[in-house]
Amino acid sequence: MPGRRHPAARSPRPRPTAPRTGSPLRTAFPGAVPAALGLALLLAAAPACSPAPQVRPESAPPNRPAAVGPVDESPFWVDPQSDAARQVDAWEAQGRNSDAQVLRRISDRPMALWGPAGDPGPEIRRARAGAGAAGRTMVLTAYNIPYRDCGRHSAGGARDAAAYRAWIGAFADNIADHKAVVILEPDAIAHVVDGCTRADHHDERFRLLSEAVDRLKRNKNTKVYLDAGNPAWIPDPAKLVGPLYRAGLERADGFALNVSNFQPSEAGRAYGAKISKAAKGKHFVIDTSRNGDGPLGGDRGQAWCNPPGRSLGAPPTDRTGDPLVDAYLWIKRPGESDGPCRGGPAAGRWWPDYALGLARRSKG
Repeated sequence: MPGRRHPAARSPRPRPTAPRTGSPLRTAFPGAVPAALGLALLLAAAPACSPAPQVRPESAPPNRPAAVGPVDESPFWVDPQSDAARQVDAWEAQGRNSDAQVLRRISDRPMALWGPAGDPGPEIRRARAGAGAAGRTMVLTAYNIPYRDCGRHSAGGARDAAAYRAWIGAFADNIADHKAVVILEPDAIAHVVDGCTRADHHDERFRLLSEAVDRLKRNKNTKVYLDAGNPAWIPDPAKLVGPLYRAGLERADGFALNVSNFQPSEAGRAYGAKISKAAKGKHFVIDTSRNGDGPLGGDRGQAWCNPPGRSLGAPPTDRTGDPLVDAYLWIKRPGESDGPCRGGPAAGRWWPDYALGLARRSKG
């Protein structure tokens, strides 16, 4: 299913000093929210993937100050050079202060960094430096599997197995020992289950995913979640369990749901609990980046691509209130297009008008 892709502190507010507890991610990453983090931001307010080059707002300054993090004490890093952050700067320079204020509902939240398909090293090192300075955990997405997206909107990926092994090795090497959560290959398993990926590519895909889990887990502070689609894609979750294990779930930290999609978190929790029950209690994370108003009604085949009237979902946090859900994450970066549908740019390209609509309708 097509269309994926791969903030700065403004008004300071004192942060509480007591660390929160209870999340497996926090337990695994002691010190993910240090006791003295300083000042926090005052907030103003089927799937789609693609590593297409991002189109940056032209007037944005290249080096914004590193963000400390949002007021909800999410342990995850906020990228001060995201498209949303740059757009805020550009609109402020143009005097569009009201729109800029609304867009901070995106720019001031942590979002996943999707590793570039060529050399992922520079971007991951940039994230590692920023997250390290802020005492935060990186959220990264690895999306470069060969025969990606069955040749549709987000077609591409490594040219062959050897190229993928080299790429995922560089991806992992540049994380090093910094705290990181990695969402591994959105769509890759679900596309095997739904028959989209050719049968003669299945064995290689499972082998590459399993090897990727092992390589990433050699990093002592990296948590790995294999993508498992969403409740509207593979209606019977039992069909995913075997493929997830072939892809290395036994050694991964869990699985991810709803990446780049719009399914409600309640549906994701129920769906994930069924997978977890059949998978020895494995935990999961849910992408809440755009699920505030659920999916668009009507033709499911069209509902995934830049649907109108959607809104941001729950802000990223590891305080989910569900013992099986390790985190709500913004894996899809809100405002990046799902593909050239409904007037949108190519998959993964920044679309400021769509981003503004998501932010305006946000209830958080």
